[in-house]
Amino acid sequence: MSAKSKPMPSLSSDEAAEAFVAGADLSDYDLSDFKPMRFEVVEKEAVLNIHIPVALLEAVKAKAAAKGIPYARYVRMVLEADIAG
Repeated sequence: MSAKSKPMPSLSSDEAAEAFVAGADLSDYDLSDFKPMRFEVVEKEAVLNIHIPVALLEAVKAKAAAKGIPYARYVRMVLEADIAG
């Protein structure tokens, strides 16, 4: 963080974030800890039910937890990346 950079305030709601962004000059803030985030806006209409080894499920859950997301979302992301890639 440079000497002129300010730490980001803690924002507890979407409304607080919107108000902050509307009035702040973001170039004044340290954004180095920010990470890209994907928003899921498409409705999930289908269900996938598969049988996998317990060890694989635990590994998937651990990877998802490390990324801070639910494991079902992690599985979707892996599938989407493979299909797109």
